[in-house]
Amino acid sequence: MYPEEIVLPMKAELTDNGFEDLQTPQEVEEALKREGTTLVMINSVCGCSAGSARPGVLMAVHNAEKKPSHLATSFAGFDLDAVNTLREHLLPYPPSSPSIALFKNGQLVHFIERHMIEGRPAQLIAGSLMQAFEENC
Repeated sequence: MYPEEIVLPMKAELTDNGFEDLQTPQEVEEALKREGTTLVMINSVCGCSAGSARPGVLMAVHNAEKKPSHLATSFAGFDLDAVNTLREHLLPYPPSSPSIALFKNGQLVHFIERHMIEGRPAQLIAGSLMQAFEENC
């Protein structure tokens, strides 16, 4: 498990921008039961999270015309039980962090895995998300 002093500033990058911090399995289940669309980012300490995933997610939610009804995040290697519960809803995809999921009425409709984030610019991540928002939100 990562130490708080490393994780908290990375969490704040999203929570300071309106993302709900899902720390328990119960919070995950409640978030995914909501009507409408819910964007969930599985955050992580890796460089691709800092360089592409978090900036791409923020770029998408700040610039898209159509936006998810709800924004949420959970941190891999820190919010262990919450992330494990979230990953149950991401099957058949294997565990991946960082990753970004869009749910509509509790059903997964768009998923960006780590291999789709690594080495790609934030603008590409944002573009993919904004297209998913346009189609699903």
